[in-house]
Amino acid sequence: MAGHEFFEPADRKRPVADPTAAEPLAAQEPRHSCDPAFKHGVVVGFDGSMSSERALAYAIGMAHRSGSGLIIVHVANRLPTTVWAGCEPPVFVDVPDHRTEVLGLELACAEYLSEVPWILVERGGDICHELEEVGREYEADAIVVGSSHGIVGRIFGSVAGRLAKRAQRPVVVIP
Repeated sequence: MAGHEFFEPADRKRPVADPTAAEPLAAQEPRHSCDPAFKHGVVVGFDGSMSSERALAYAIGMAHRSGSGLIIVHVANRLPTTVWAGCEPPVFVDVPDHRTEVLGLELACAEYLSEVPWILVERGGDICHELEEVGREYEADAIVVGSSHGIVGRIFGSVAGRLAKRAQRPVVVIP
């Protein structure tokens, strides 16, 4: 069975940005360097839903056919405090998300992942931004996501649709 790693989200325990500061905090805090063995791999967004399960199955086949690694990305929950307090400017808080650990254990036991080398990367923040950022860091050949069928996706735009518009690499949307 292929191994996996859990990366600590880069934005956990991160100080809140000072709106008067000259430089944003993102420029001060570099991301973890990625494993060179997974350069030019296939990035797949995964949250355990049926749609992401189908995307994972497709991404496994894609990585297997191309002889590359699979970078499975789970984006942890982050909610703006304005949801509760109605304050300005919006400040993001980390909501503990143990789902990544559960997903990692499920994936580690999955026999279908034995065909390709894979890692699990946890991030926090906007799903589209984080998937594209991981794709950029690993110089991914493609990003695979499942389509959303919920009302939130129809109102605010689906992750797949927003990602396809902004990504700098091919995006494969699995229905």
